[in-house]
Amino acid sequence: MSVFTYRNGVLHAEDVALPAIADAVGTPFYCYSHAALTAAYRSYADAFEGQDAAVCYAVKANSNLAVIRTFADLGAGADVVSEGEMRRALAAGVPAERIVFSGVGKTRGEMRAALEAGIHQINVESVPELEALSEVATSMGVEAPIAIRVNPDVDAGTHAKIATGKKENKFGIDWDHAREVYGRAAALPGLAPLGIAVHIGSQLTDLAPFRAAYERVVELLHALRADGIDIRRLDLGGGLGIRYREESPPDLTAYAGMVRSITGNLGCRVTLEPGRSLVGNAGILVARVIFVKQGLHRRFLIVDAAMNDLIRPTLYDAYHAIVPVREPGPNPDIAPIDVVGPVCESGDTFALQRPLPAMGADELVAFHSAGAYGAVMSSTYNTRPLAPEVLVRGDAFAVVRPRPSIEAMLAAERMPDWLA
Repeated sequence: MSVFTYRNGVLHAEDVALPAIADAVGTPFYCYSHAALTAAYRSYADAFEGQDAAVCYAVKANSNLAVIRTFADLGAGADVVSEGEMRRALAAGVPAERIVFSGVGKTRGEMRAALEAGIHQINVESVPELEALSEVATSMGVEAPIAIRVNPDVDAGTHAKIATGKKENKFGIDWDHAREVYGRAAALPGLAPLGIAVHIGSQLTDLAPFRAAYERVVELLHALRADGIDIRRLDLGGGLGIRYREESPPDLTAYAGMVRSITGNLGCRVTLEPGRSLVGNAGILVARVIFVKQGLHRRFLIVDAAMNDLIRPTLYDAYHAIVPVREPGPNPDIAPIDVVGPVCESGDTFALQRPLPAMGADELVAFHSAGAYGAVMSSTYNTRPLAPEVLVRGDAFAVVRPRPSIEAMLAAERMPDWLA
């Protein structure tokens, strides 16, 4: 489902023309579609209908409160990796009993906050974390419901910076030590080891790595039950890819069928933690052309968005489709051009020699598939204000995070007495 389409020669988000938003909020800006968010969630819910499965949205993909609230209203839980994300989920209306707290480096303060909130589960990733959580829970007089994240040593075949399930990655308990660590968890006070968690990476477009990881998890489950540990929950993580360019993401019905075939007879509640696949193609970044620069050897399309707004191309060499907001006429003149931002870094480059129709100063361009890991990873580098975020529903739009003024950015800092 694409909600970003040309109508009468102008790119729209649902029923709203993008130039109208640009006139109201300026550029660059992020734009999300309520219809696309809803359709993505319902695709998961429909695929897993009839299974004992919960969808907990991975907040790190896009932590805007309105986005989280959209999913919460549809029945989603939340997968969080910090106290801040947990508080965002709660503020957006996700019930505590639908929140899972993941992450490799939780502080004792975060553990306490999670237990005070009464969340569904804490996913533990190391023996020191087990021991710290035991101390915190015991001091509070409560029992922490936990799953232990295991590292199945499965190569997800994805980008090295988003692979999380191989033995050299920092995440989870090494497969060979998992059974021993569960025994340690069962012996510690204040802990209730109820589940097994696994997450092997992001932007996966093949079901085979998932199957390999889940089959290893089931093998561990049977061993733990034989040890007398009552495993009732399986947290299968997220990682399903989306289409940025020519990828062929797995069909959700096929994915759900695979999960059912492996886990369906175990008597366990399954938790799924999609992020990118819920929000990635529900958002775009809109920018304005500042200049077209003709160099000696190549041309540059300089736009007012930069690497601080969308870092994925710089960080991951990621591809985002780039299109003019005004639809080109028939048989447009297509030529290669570098699409770059104004930040003083050579890495501030969105695309090299991208074939694009001719565009001029002040024209609008849209970067597709920017709903995941776009605004949430942005910064104020070069003292550039964060781009506003806009949510569209039908023919209406609302600013769900305004652009801060430079004055507000400066006012947030303090001068020491000896410089005042």
